[in-house]
Amino acid sequence: MNCIIVDDEPLAREAIAMLIDQTGNLNLTGSFNNPDAASKFLANNAVDLVFLDIQMPGTNGIEFARTIPKETFVVFTTAFSEFATDSYEVDAIDYLIKPVRLERFQKAVEKVQTYYKLFAADYTGNNIENITDDYFFVKADRKIFKVYFDHILFIEGLKDYVVVHTDTQKVITAMNIKTIHDQLPKNMFVRVSKSYIINAKHIESVDNNTVYIGKNEIPIGNIYRDFFFNEFVTKKILSR
Repeated sequence: MNCIIVDDEPLAREAIAMLIDQTGNLNLTGSFNNPDAASKFLANNAVDLVFLDIQMPGTNGIEFARTIPKETFVVFTTAFSEFATDSYEVDAIDYLIKPVRLERFQKAVEKVQTYYKLFAADYTGNNIENITDDYFFVKADRKIFKVYFDHILFIEGLKDYVVVHTDTQKVITAMNIKTIHDQLPKNMFVRVSKSYIINAKHIESVDNNTVYIGKNEIPIGNIYRDFFFNEFVTKKILSR
């Protein structure tokens, strides 16, 4: 996979370049200290992945991410954790806090590579069909998958696709996240951000910004927070 680095700090670019060098299947094709230079490169070169800082002079990383081609993945690299929720609003695939550890970096790259392979498949016929009381059929990867509501952990919207995460597999199909949300039972599934729908039955714990489902940390978006807590958390807290 061809990748580039966009960060205004020379030492930060060098650190990410070293991590790339220690990680398989990545080819660093450019390193830039500002989004304008990176944008010109992207216009003329095929790039699969951008490692992108957020706080930079001029155009910040969140703003720049909105201009990156849909087929290019974005992993944010930043020293500030408070931008995590915003990062998922622009379809970033992961969010790494500096200094980035090799193990955490490689985990992010593995996620990118998994989705890269999935997106490379031909997903024709992108509708959910035959919704019944407890399951639906979804067309994906030239097959029709039967998915039970109870087995869904969460649903992730990414680019023009949704990824249905179950307890045993990931099913990806070309569909808008709003389209699938509108067809799911509202007493079980709740949208917690622009990019995520969760199955409330599988919530293990929550804090003000995150829902924890198994090893997955699902960010809560600001405009969805009040509804989620009012309807799915506060009403179910045991009184003393």
